[in-house]
Amino acid sequence: MIKKIPKENMGTSNLGWLESRFHFSFAQYFNPSNINFGVLRVLNDDIIHPHSGFDTHPHDNMEIISYVVKGSITHKDSMGNEETLSRGEVQYLSTGDGIFHSEHNLQNEDLRLLQIWIIPPKRNLKKIYGSYRYKKEERINKLLNIVSSKKQNSKVTIHQDINIFVSELDQNKTLNYKIEENRQIYFVQIEGSCKINEIILEEGDALEITNDNNLLITSLNNSHFLFIEMKEE
Repeated sequence: MIKKIPKENMGTSNLGWLESRFHFSFAQYFNPSNINFGVLRVLNDDIIHPHSGFDTHPHDNMEIISYVVKGSITHKDSMGNEETLSRGEVQYLSTGDGIFHSEHNLQNEDLRLLQIWIIPPKRNLKKIYGSYRYKKEERINKLLNIVSSKKQNSKVTIHQDINIFVSELDQNKTLNYKIEENRQIYFVQIEGSCKINEIILEEGDALEITNDNNLLITSLNNSHFLFIEMKEE
């Protein structure tokens, strides 16, 4: 089964320095029927305006992935990590029993990123910081596994049993993805538009995919997308 979630049905926020689209309940957007999708708890499409950002704040017992769409993000945390990442690059934080971190846009252009929170398999796991500077050619017209629980699959590994794939697909190109039994997918159209098994997605739209065994992805124009594959729950 494939359920389309148009961007118009998602929560939104504009704090001046930060504009957000919330795929799931977050901050002032609360929908009791839309708390999570499996172990995916948060997916925020954020635009952080120049010379602003999230000042130091705490997190615990969450696995947090940031995927940069445009601009650059500068991260600092209480474990001593400090790094700036740009388009297509990935940052990962497993917060364990608690960390503090900040995220800022120190540049003169807007920063757009997807912030993804994954519920860990158990509480108080080892705290980990990781990142990887993926190259554009690694995701052009093919699926790139940017995050996984298996080291042999991805340069960024997390505790939870998920896989995150991205692609930038040229117009009229097609990719297939076979969904294994008892697995499900949350699909996000980041830029451009595409057709998934006859369903058309425009920029910002999403899909929940359950009880299906194949994805046929066709780009209608230059298309940038991400999907998270996980156990059915």
